[in-house]
Formats: sequence, C-alpha cells, structure tokens
Amino acid sequence: MEFWSFPPAYDNTYFPPPESRYWFPQRETMAASAREKAILDRLRRVCRHAYEHSAFYRRRWNDCGFHPDHLRSLEHFEDKVPVITKKELRESQTKSPPFGEYLCVPESEICRVHGTSGTTGRPTAFAISRNDWNAIANAHARVMWGMGMRPGDMICVAAIFSLYMGSWGAMAGAERLGAKVFPFGAGAPGMSIRCAQWLHTMRPTGFYGTPTYALHLAQTAQSEGLNPREFGLKYMFFSGEPGASIPGVRNRIEDLFGAKVFDAGSMAEMSPWMNVAGSAQTEGMLCWQDIVYTEVCDPKSMHRVAYGQRGTPVYTHLERTSQPMIRLVSGDLTLWVDGPTPCGRTYPRLPQGIFGRIDDMFTIRGENVYPSEIDAALNETPGYGGEHQIVISREAAMDELLLRVEANAEIFLEDGQGVERFRADVSRRIQKLLGLRTTAEILRKGTLPRTDFKARRVIDDRAVFREMHAQVNSDVLP
Repeated sequence: MEFWSFPPAYDNTYFPPPESRYWFPQRETMAASAREKAILDRLRRVCRHAYEHSAFYRRRWNDCGFHPDHLRSLEHFEDKVPVITKKELRESQTKSPPFGEYLCVPESEICRVHGTSGTTGRPTAFAISRNDWNAIANAHARVMWGMGMRPGDMICVAAIFSLYMGSWGAMAGAERLGAKVFPFGAGAPGMSIRCAQWLHTMRPTGFYGTPTYALHLAQTAQSEGLNPREFGLKYMFFSGEPGASIPGVRNRIEDLFGAKVFDAGSMAEMSPWMNVAGSAQTEGMLCWQDIVYTEVCDPKSMHRVAYGQRGTPVYTHLERTSQPMIRLVSGDLTLWVDGPTPCGRTYPRLPQGIFGRIDDMFTIRGENVYPSEIDAALNETPGYGGEHQIVISREAAMDELLLRVEANAEIFLEDGQGVERFRADVSRRIQKLLGLRTTAEILRKGTLPRTDFKARRVIDDRAVFREMHAQVNSDVLP
C-alpha cells in the first residue's frame, strides 16, 4: 500500500500521472478484505499510541478490560472499544485545559489550533501537529484528485476563515494538490457581491463552500446581472450541512452553475474531514476507509448495522497522532451500502450522503422528518425563491407544521392567483413527502435572512407558530 505508515510519512513531491483516476491506485482499488487486514494492524498501532500517551483513553479502556495488544479483529474492535462523544471531549478539556487528556503529543509539536464556536457551550479546541496537518493536506488532495481537480486548477474557497476547519482543510488540500488557491472567505457584509464579481473575473475551476451559500451566491450574482454559469466552474464540493447528495439541492446547484457537485465532509474533529466524499464517477459519498475507518452503527447498541440499513457513523482516525479520535460518535444519520462503484474504488458508500443530525430530526404526528427532506422537495418546486423556515407547534393535541416559503417575483405577478397556485403546489409536495397536510405562508424573495455558513431553518416555537398561523389565516399577503 502506498505511503502506508504510522505516523504517516508522505512525500509531498509525489503526484500520480495526470491521466490516472486514482491518487493511490493500490490503496483505492485493492480487495476490501485485504484492506481490512491492513486497517486492523493500523488500529492496533493507533490504539497503542493512544493508550501510551493519553490518560483519557487508558482509563476508559482499563475500565472495560481492553488493551490494544489484544485486538484480534474488526469485530473485536467494535465489541470491546467503547464509543466516545463530543460531550466527553468537552468534559476532558474542562478537566485538563486547553486540549484535554486525549492530547497524545507534546504541546511543542502543535502547529495549528482550530475548534468549535462554542455557541452551545464550552468550545472544543483542536490541537493539530505539523505532521498531522501535512497528512490532512495529503488526504484532502487525494480526494480532490478523485473529484477531477488537478495541479494548476484555480480553486475558490468561499467559506469563513476562522476556527472553522472546513475552509482551512479545503485550502490545505488545494495547496498540496498544486492548485492556485483563491481563499475568498465569507461572512462579511457585501462579500457575496464581491465574490460573484471575483468569480466572474477569475473564472476558477473549483469551488468550496456550503450548499446554502452556493444557492445564495447564485441569487446574488443574478441580482447583479451576472450569470453563474459564466463563472466557468467545473467542480463544486461542499461540506458543513446536508444538501450536496440530495437530488433536489444538487440538481439545482448544478443547473445554476453548470458544474459537477460533490458531497464531502464528516466532522471537524475527524479532520481530514473529507474522509467521506464523492468522486468524479460515484455520487453520494465514499467512505475512504484507509484515511478514517468508518462504521455505521445502531445508535443504541453502537454495533455496526448491515449494509443497506441506516445508522449513525462512528469514526476512527488512522493517520492522526495529536488528538486521535477512536470510535467517535457523529450523531448523524446515514445509510451505507457495499458493492461495485462506478469509479472502481472498493470502499463502502453512503449513496444519499449524510441525512442530517439525529438531534435535528423532528416528529410530526408519528412521522420522523429530517429538514433536508423538506429542503429537497422545495428546491424541486418551480418558483421557489431560495429560502424557507420550518415552524413547529407542539401546543395542540396534534403537532402542527407551518412552512414559511419564499417565492420568486413572478409568482406575485401571475393574475393574482400565482401565490395561491404556488401555495397549493408546496402543500401538495410536502403532503406527498410527509403524508400530512401542511400550512404554507408564502413570502416575497429576500424576506428571510441569508447565511454565508450553515442554514438553520427549523423553529420549534409555539408563540411564533401562533403568530404565523394567524397571518396565513388572515389571507394578508406579505
């Protein structure tokens, strides 16, 4: 297997032949059974490293009777190694600031510090050693090569440059790929207009951001008289939220920009976060198992589910030494399959990407609903204005659902009946999706706030629901 060592020792001058579909042909196309033998040996090494250098792992594993030297199989790994959660990582950093008891290298080796925003509690700090950062860059370059990007391509990184790992990870991969990196960023007032102008001028080959921002950017460009299809983009890869594997969202972005859309990204803690990502020939996400070992597990038992079933991804680093994550629970929901892939890579696959966080799921009258499913249905609705909100009431005997949906300007010009036709179309599509009647409030395009980052569209608020329900029933158009 090419450059298969622990700790990783990559040759940064290495490139495959330009015509090669694969960065590492052997690692990517070998028999899955042979790869699993190599992964088992790597897990022993990673676990031994963590056991020797981390009080966090050593204590947990001693308590459950696990020792890395006794690891016999992948099934044994699944049975004996307990999962860890984000909550436990935060608690460890509270107890042993700033990096927690799972830091497995001396602090002197750390070259980058990233982390979460901490908007819902204590922020989590990511300590990354220089060698780990180099491994992340190599892994991301390899995945981007699989998408079709090549040295010399220009790649625009249109995501917030802060502690957020997405933007920096994309830039690191693009630089290792030998691309011309265009780190535009996002988040400042007026930045979307300037981004559209720069894209029109520079005509990059690749683009990284979130699906929500790409749709917002296309609308902004059109409002400035620019055609996003004239930006010349060929490859658009996304992370941070569901969408790029959802046909309605993916097709809308591809139609607006005339580019191929790729879904990528697991968790910031799991950087290289492109460990699940699509390829030029294979839609959805491949589980690049020789970068990060992925198990899709039952959320209760934390044992792997059979291929063809849904579960939550559980991730284990195979190339990180500084803060190795070993069986970290994502809290997301996905479905995985195995078998031949169009690109020839012998990895398991998430054909529909990540559905969303299990915590984001809400239940309406007994039906489990993911916001991404509603996103997809609305993106396929003619006249959709590009933004919406989902408002839930749990006050009555039965749950109620109200959609606030933006419509394009022409909907309000159609003989006075356009709004009602659009409302009826939205309600019909959502009823078909959910099997229940939904109230829809139709808004003019631009009414709801846009974001340069991850969209948050679900409001579980009784007072807000009552106010909006009264607005709809009054038949007063916005």
